[in-house]
Amino acid sequence: MKPKILTTMQGYSRALFAADLLAGVSVAMVALPLSLAIAIASGADPAKGLVTAIVAGFLISLFGGSRVQIGGPTGAFIVVVYGIIAAHGYDGLVLATLMAGGILLLAGALRAGNLIAYVPEPVIHGFTIGIAIIIATSQLKDLFGLNMAEVPADFPDKLAALWGARETLNPSALAIGIATLVLIVVLRRAAPRYPGLIVAVGATSAAVALASLPVDTIQSRFGALPAGLPMPEIPQITLARLVELLPSALVIAFLAGVESLLSAMVADRMIGARHRPNAEVLAQGIANIGSALFGGLPATGAIARTATNIRAGGKTPVAGLVHALTILLVMLVAAPLAGYLAMPALAGLLILVAWNMSEPHKWGEHLRGRRSDLVLLLLTMVLTVVADLTVAIGVGVAVGLALRLRRRPEPPKDWSTPER
Repeated sequence: MKPKILTTMQGYSRALFAADLLAGVSVAMVALPLSLAIAIASGADPAKGLVTAIVAGFLISLFGGSRVQIGGPTGAFIVVVYGIIAAHGYDGLVLATLMAGGILLLAGALRAGNLIAYVPEPVIHGFTIGIAIIIATSQLKDLFGLNMAEVPADFPDKLAALWGARETLNPSALAIGIATLVLIVVLRRAAPRYPGLIVAVGATSAAVALASLPVDTIQSRFGALPAGLPMPEIPQITLARLVELLPSALVIAFLAGVESLLSAMVADRMIGARHRPNAEVLAQGIANIGSALFGGLPATGAIARTATNIRAGGKTPVAGLVHALTILLVMLVAAPLAGYLAMPALAGLLILVAWNMSEPHKWGEHLRGRRSDLVLLLLTMVLTVVADLTVAIGVGVAVGLALRLRRRPEPPKDWSTPER
């Protein structure tokens, strides 16, 4: 239950701080455009992404159970957050996030961090791929620069609306989006230790500004970004509102818990260490409460940013603290520059995020595995895309546990004692 930072501070040296400082700044350069893009794709103001990365990212590193975990807004929440905002407004999302933080605190206190083992792996892969599909399709409007008043939420209607707007394609937007994708991939392979993501998005956005291309930017669509954090505020709480938002809060808590623990396990394999799952769940609760009080988005451990931190040389949670403080510094002194980031560039970035979320390197493994596991994965994926994430998780976990019980061999019958 003890935060990992208390352990790592024993014998902390100047050399460790230098490594953490470089890694933290590097991760911040990756997290900055990602946080903006995730907030926009979630239907929120882009500044909310920065607030979440700063507040939740700092708290996850301060109280978490992993040495190298980096927290903040992630792509897995886009679908959930978009739906909550559409149904209950942004104030509803803030209250649901606050409730989710309380649920995670309770789960951590009850030492529920190890319960992730009971969630079938095909269900996790299924809803992750489903979310990736939804994220990618939601970015096609900005990638192609389509002129659409509104993109429908339902997947079939969304595809039909995108196809119907094909005549409004903006070649400049498409060129910027594709150039960003290519640059990110090339820079990641050429210099994986360095934040090529911000270089790619910054370069293509600079091209838009210098050439005066007819392409939307953050500033042209949303206005200027604020140069600082808002004051903390408690959302309006009523019993009716709590009951209404409880299902959404449970989904946020589930996703935050699962993704953070998965990220911590990936980090363990990369650095040869062991995280503290219950401390990590408690940290997610604290971070989501903190994010909600500042009007931010739900947050969790981010696998890609955590891996970036490790590759950049991060050794302790101090790197995560530096990452959050660096984003805060950028927000204070360079917010106007972030407003020039081009929407197609951010769309290209999120499409690449969706591709990585789907883990294409595991597709062959899924096809070669048990047929029942593949069916469960596809069932969860389809339900995530065409129905609802809550339905997908509920049905997937129920079917997965039923299949697991069916495969478990029955214990041998003891014939020495007669039945009564």
